[in-house]
Amino acid sequence: MAVKRVIFIRSGETDWNASGQFTGWLAAPLNEHGRQQAQRLANFIRNIGLSALYTSDLRRALEVAELLGERLGFEPIVDGRLRERNIGHWQGMTREQIRAWFPDEYAALEADPKGFRVPGGESQQEVCERMLQAFHDIVAREDGETIGIVTHTTALHALLEALIPSYVVGDAKFGNTSVTTIARQNGEWKLVAANDLTHLEGLESRSAKEITP
Repeated sequence: MAVKRVIFIRSGETDWNASGQFTGWLAAPLNEHGRQQAQRLANFIRNIGLSALYTSDLRRALEVAELLGERLGFEPIVDGRLRERNIGHWQGMTREQIRAWFPDEYAALEADPKGFRVPGGESQQEVCERMLQAFHDIVAREDGETIGIVTHTTALHALLEALIPSYVVGDAKFGNTSVTTIARQNGEWKLVAANDLTHLEGLESRSAKEITP
């Protein structure tokens, strides 16, 4: 049986999310609010019918995936290609700080959003390529109907833009522990639901401030 649905889950809140700092590859743990979000999601996830769960290897994603795995009854599979964008020496900065301290770099980003490589980091195009490779490998490997992937905002935007021609990055936001579903229809992937936060039952979920303009 080919995979018919993929459920994408954004990692839970960290202190860096709360302060508006870009985390990149930093090993930031969930804060207490993020753990509450993940617990709410774990209560919800049992009803989705996942046959497998994959996760980024960054700490904030791993912590969410481990909590979900406990409820699902199987171990999440770690894949480093599902990481967030490496933002090099911008890591830990806010958008306003990047503009003020590295105006030439920020201007280069605005001029070429997909091709600009953050010094010491990655371009959006490079993120897209590794996410696509991971996605196709995972889908080809699994034979269950519905699988889950725990990943991050910029990485997920890049993947969805590549998979779904009608997808517009600026139209979608992903809150912490949000659930976004795509389904295969007539051989093509379609966006079914984005940024579903019903499992939080009113618990606050922050949407990441995008690095891209």
